[in-house]
Amino acid sequence: MTTRPARANRADDASMTLVEHLIELRSRLIKSGIAVLIGMVLGFVAVWPQGPIKLIDILILTFAPINDRFAPIQSVGTTEQFTSYMKVALLVGVILAMPVIVYQILAFIIPGLTDSERRLIYRALPFVTLFFLAGIAFGWFVTTPVALQFLIGFSDSPLIQTQPTLSDFLETVSMLLLINGIVFELPIIIYVLAYLNVTTARQLAGYRRYALVIVIIIAAFITPTGDPVNLMLLALPMYLLYEVGIILARFVPNAKPKTAA
Repeated sequence: MTTRPARANRADDASMTLVEHLIELRSRLIKSGIAVLIGMVLGFVAVWPQGPIKLIDILILTFAPINDRFAPIQSVGTTEQFTSYMKVALLVGVILAMPVIVYQILAFIIPGLTDSERRLIYRALPFVTLFFLAGIAFGWFVTTPVALQFLIGFSDSPLIQTQPTLSDFLETVSMLLLINGIVFELPIIIYVLAYLNVTTARQLAGYRRYALVIVIIIAAFITPTGDPVNLMLLALPMYLLYEVGIILARFVPNAKPKTAA
């Protein structure tokens, strides 16, 4: 069985002043922001109307209600097109920077990481990206089409023509995809927390009932549209991912008891 060394500098981290914690938080926010800006540059290339990818056109052709009478999306504001494109570019930047963001969050909320624990987080970063992309794919093929079909087709009245604005359409699609990507990080986060002795598979299994209630509450808050269909489309995968996290936590190598640390 493998064991993990205790955190020798735990006392030093506990004695950090509020100002020192704020300075560290600022440093990690700056690093995350730089990563997002770099990703946003690549996102700008992806959404540029004359670029090789034309991501906005792909989103409209994939999710917008296509019909023969009028264009599926309308732009009514002077700056609407530019600001909408930039928001999607920012979303792409967040997606590309997600490994850096997750590492900075874990390094801040879990002080006193040993070298072996830092190596674990570094090894987990590719899986962070993989699970995030899996969440994006789940949102692309499952959550977003069903959600938009429900919302746009809620009324089939012939007196209503559904023609979303560009900003509203892209905001809804972007938020649905981003939320799915973040939710799919849950198993990786649970595994890392179990490895760091913050929690165990036994504890997580004992909290199932509470986890289900918390999942529903969180899904209700973060669902961008607020309708029950989207809530269930988000809450069900969240709880299943919680169960996946419990399974992964069972494979964490045995650690020294907390009292020994």
